[in-house]
Amino acid sequence: MKKNHSDNPKGIDKQAFEVLFKSYFPILCTYAQKYVRDLDTAKEVVHNVFIHLWEIRDTVNTEKPLKSYLYTSVRNRCLNYIRDDKKFNHEIQPDNPGVEPLTEPVDYLAETELAEKINQAIDSLPERCREIFIMNRFDEKKYHEIATKLNISIKTVETQMSKALKLLRIKLYRVYIHNY
Repeated sequence: MKKNHSDNPKGIDKQAFEVLFKSYFPILCTYAQKYVRDLDTAKEVVHNVFIHLWEIRDTVNTEKPLKSYLYTSVRNRCLNYIRDDKKFNHEIQPDNPGVEPLTEPVDYLAETELAEKINQAIDSLPERCREIFIMNRFDEKKYHEIATKLNISIKTVETQMSKALKLLRIKLYRVYIHNY
């Protein structure tokens, strides 16, 4: 038997979806553009994330914040786009040695791997610490804005940012040592 949307208290209704879309679409486009480096592609990636969210709206647990889900989905779709675009560009490269390749394979691969390691390190931060870090670094919120929004002191924001940066430094240093 098919469930009615109203039977599922955890689903996203049209109004909530519109609020999410209007609130996060521009921010997520900026975030995606850091990966794909093209605004139109970034918009397409984010648009596809929202289409998928709408398709699964009846099964979404709204008791958990969707922000983390949205950022992770955008990041993963960007990385998939980069991977797939790389394969496509590699397949259509002419055999003419006088033609520059569309992307530099070594730099591209290293950059993609580094981005993935950075995101893994960010994802491994404690929840509150990660939330504050993302608000500051990706949403470009000032400490006082974060403190106001989360109803905490500026000192707590400073402490959490310091903790986040320290943990990221340690994790990324380990990646660096391991790779070189």
